[in-house]
Amino acid sequence: MAKPLVAVVGRPNVGKSTFFNRIAGRRISIVEDTPGVTRDRIYADVEWLGRPFTLIDTGGIDPRTDDILLAQMRRQAEIAIETCDVILFFVDGRAGMTADDMDVANMLRRTNKPVLLVVNKVDVQEMHDAVYDFYALGIGEPIAISSANMLGLGDLLDEIVKLLPQETAAQDEGEEHVIQVAIVGRPNVGKSSLTNRLLGQNRTMVSDIPGTTRDAIDTELLQDGTRYNIIDTAGIRRKRTIEDDSIERYSIVRSLTAVRRCDVCVIVIDANDGVTEQDTKIAGYAHDEGKAAVVVVNKWDALEKDDKTLESYRKKVIEDLKFMSYAPVLFISALTGQRTGRVLQAVKAAYEQYSKRVTTGVLNDVLADATAALQPPVSGGRRLKIYYATQQSACPPAFVLFINDETLMHFAYERYLENQFRKAFGFEGTPIRFILRQKQKEN
Repeated sequence: MAKPLVAVVGRPNVGKSTFFNRIAGRRISIVEDTPGVTRDRIYADVEWLGRPFTLIDTGGIDPRTDDILLAQMRRQAEIAIETCDVILFFVDGRAGMTADDMDVANMLRRTNKPVLLVVNKVDVQEMHDAVYDFYALGIGEPIAISSANMLGLGDLLDEIVKLLPQETAAQDEGEEHVIQVAIVGRPNVGKSSLTNRLLGQNRTMVSDIPGTTRDAIDTELLQDGTRYNIIDTAGIRRKRTIEDDSIERYSIVRSLTAVRRCDVCVIVIDANDGVTEQDTKIAGYAHDEGKAAVVVVNKWDALEKDDKTLESYRKKVIEDLKFMSYAPVLFISALTGQRTGRVLQAVKAAYEQYSKRVTTGVLNDVLADATAALQPPVSGGRRLKIYYATQQSACPPAFVLFINDETLMHFAYERYLENQFRKAFGFEGTPIRFILRQKQKEN
């Protein structure tokens, strides 16, 4: 299940980034007593009372500015607001209520999302009377905190957790699962064209101009008895430094949220460019999130080819994405429709592997054969012992290995076991995870 999103918003210089850093536990956002320091959305995974969620720091919202940079910062904040589940509306207790605060409050009321009004910089008891002035914003009861002095943060986190979406129960066995498919990649690699081909209709706008798609657009599709939800996403651009004054990129949070809530990522690569550094980062994000993946090389019709081009290109893609060597690689043209019919077939196959479960008995038979064929490593005169294994969960498949000492498990041997499991059970298209548990020696 994707983590809920909590957006921290407000006008510039009300202490949003200081709060974000306190909760995240490290200096992620740049904090400076100057409006406009935080330009981009920055996010971190946090947990409170056992409930994980993602906190998003945003640039200040200046509703009245004509400055291009500040206007783009405002748009970034608006995207975070549209994407999130809970909004933290920060105001400055020292400065008191301003006209800009009222403008932001009016904007937030139109979202119909839960909003917590947070009065920051309330450092002393004498300031609490001024907090009540913020009732005039019509957002609800103000919550007084001081991020700098870490006052009231626990109470605020308690209120956040109360507003998070309820964790959905596991799906009934008889209920058909809709496979969630996120089409991701750099701008202008043909994501929307592929989406339209899969859907058989012009569902999303297509243009040669990077950034045409700004929303993550969901469309359900029934094909050959299987239901899919196709999510066309905005292009994930290369990260720019905070000093860069060019137009800020749009919709990164939406795209990454689509990855988090999907089952299978279709990673689209431009055949003309090959695997770029940004393609590697996008694939790495999907891998780190534990999502099944299909790599699609689009615009294949645009290349000069011979009978060896496809296989040599495939080997190059696998080499460049070697951490994702489990993902099938398809070569298509969304423009002409060449081989696009294979995409959903690969998605369905990847999902079946992603959700696969292996019985404990069969799993341990394969483990025994693997350890007999290649003995576990020895370090400091001690040999790694693997007592048994069990599958903890699916989506992605995760296996607990009960061993004598976690420090004896080498990365190379763990990779060997992964290869043996893949050889025995398949798992094409999905990452698999190992969880090491140290078993107490029995007397």
